[in-house]
Amino acid sequence: MILEWGFSPKTVVMNLESTEKDELFEEMVEAIVSVHPEVDRNQALEALRERESKMSTGIMHDIAVPHGNCLSVKEVIGAIGISRKGIDYDSLDKAPVHLVFMILCSPEHPEMHLSVLKEISSVLQSPTFLKEVLEKQTPQEVYDLLCTFGDGSVI
Repeated sequence: MILEWGFSPKTVVMNLESTEKDELFEEMVEAIVSVHPEVDRNQALEALRERESKMSTGIMHDIAVPHGNCLSVKEVIGAIGISRKGIDYDSLDKAPVHLVFMILCSPEHPEMHLSVLKEISSVLQSPTFLKEVLEKQTPQEVYDLLCTFGDGSVI
């Protein structure tokens, strides 16, 4: 389950302060490291930037899913960030990003990485998910919403 693999209310950032992609990576990695101190901050940032250099992970209107393989991660760790004002992300559609799912995975578990990406993609197919998540006021509410949208196979 995604939630067992590192998504939790503790890794939900309700009001991202970042206004651009590099700041966002720093802010969200900081949230992950505060809950998972075993994660090497520099390795995580390097993994995210390396993946992003291949193609933007700003995948659809308002949403980005930055992800990467990080040696200091044992399985999968995730964070969710919400920006009320929007982040200049260099998205494929050139629109600002308001919702971010960040995923750091062990290079030894590519199947977990793919499973989490697949489940997030499934959740994001719901026409109401983005609207509902942006209405939430607490990390627990965001986490609970994510749980309700999962199909049970990964979330």
